[in-house]
Amino acid sequence: MFQFANSDSSGESEIAKAESMSRRNHLHNEMRWRAVGMLQASARQSAVARELNVHRSVIHRLWSHYQRDQNASRRSESGRRRVTTTADDSYLLQCARRRRTLTARELASQFSAAAGRPISLQTVPRRLHEGGLFAR
Repeated sequence: MFQFANSDSSGESEIAKAESMSRRNHLHNEMRWRAVGMLQASARQSAVARELNVHRSVIHRLWSHYQRDQNASRRSESGRRRVTTTADDSYLLQCARRRRTLTARELASQFSAAAGRPISLQTVPRRLHEGGLFAR
């Protein structure tokens, strides 16, 4: 009888392993935005994770990323991390449009004073080009 109980519990643990193996490690964009919508509607992270069949840490990282960048799309996996956020990029574009005669050095200086962190002279024209202000 002891063996039977022991084999029964191992069967349950195999089922639990199979269920955990079927969970996805990342979400596609549609599911990411669905999760963000649920979280904005005050759903708990654990409930969203259960609903989407992912681990709670996936939802936690998604929510942190969304709160930081206001974007739920997957980050690029290779390359250097961006120094500026989308809000920083908007600020640079706004400053450049208001005073079109400012040089990259002056824009970088103005940004550093406003944001409290330095930005390289090469980054300024890159961000302005991405924003469609001018071609390099």
